[in-house]
Amino acid sequence: MLCPFCKSEDTQVKDSRPSEDGTAIRRRRQCNSCDARFTTFERVQLREVSVIKRDGSKVLFDRDKLSRSFNVALRKRNIVQDKIEMEINEIVKKLESTGEPDVASEYIGSLVMKALLQLDKVGYVRYASVYRNFADPKEFEEFVNELKK
Repeated sequence: MLCPFCKSEDTQVKDSRPSEDGTAIRRRRQCNSCDARFTTFERVQLREVSVIKRDGSKVLFDRDKLSRSFNVALRKRNIVQDKIEMEINEIVKKLESTGEPDVASEYIGSLVMKALLQLDKVGYVRYASVYRNFADPKEFEEFVNELKK
């Protein structure tokens, strides 16, 4: 494992334990060159999934990008990180177990929308404003009014 600080390959695992939700192994490492400490996570990947974007291009699914989407939508909201991680794990599990090598970005977006609606309505609205690409405030207002019902 490369040290993120000095890029040395000479690192050592100091401690390993399961993550909070049991879906990953958390490893504390130390670089033997610069003595920096850092954490890595090891997760099971059932299969590689490609995402077909709206423009037709294809990219590999990136769990970190999914995580960033949740974190942006839920920034400064009082949501426990473990709940967010559990939702992300559920989405990843659904994507990897579909049996399909390619998944539409719209499908992933709909899974995120469902998860955010369960977690936090403000985060749901924040994500929807980008995901649904509202053209004007009227569309946004209609969306919020639908949510109120």
